[in-house]
Amino acid sequence: MTKLNELAPRPGATRNRIRVGRGPGSGKGKTGGRGVKGQKARSGVAIAGFEGGQMPLHMRMPKRGFNKPNRREYAEVNLWRIEQALAAGRLDAGKPIDAAALVAAGVVRRARDGIKLLGAAELTTALDITVHWASATARAAVEKAGGRLTATRPAPEAAEA
Repeated sequence: MTKLNELAPRPGATRNRIRVGRGPGSGKGKTGGRGVKGQKARSGVAIAGFEGGQMPLHMRMPKRGFNKPNRREYAEVNLWRIEQALAAGRLDAGKPIDAAALVAAGVVRRARDGIKLLGAAELTTALDITVHWASATARAAVEKAGGRLTATRPAPEAAEA
């Protein structure tokens, strides 16, 4: 049986770490394997993406995509959020629901360029909703519940072949 004072890891399981900068006799003395001087000889510095004056790869690659400067941003609202506000009494099912009513009820923080209605829930109450844009599932859910949905932005026309 092995005694506690005789416990040791298996041969070859552990290796001593290399202690750099401990004199020329160690083989890793003086500059500590870092070469000589300069930014890379110091600690905590890395020159990311620098290719020695050659045009870096990220600049050699062609640009892709386009960010439209006048892009419209819609405030997205799911049907379950409207249901939640109705249950809490912040929205009145008898009155028409529009962007101003949703902001006042705290359903959305601000209307931005319009309200986009998404149908990620079943609607139980018949509502009169006026939004800027609505998904097909949201439109179907509102009509199934006996409500009326008005989208103020015209639907995009089908592309002619």
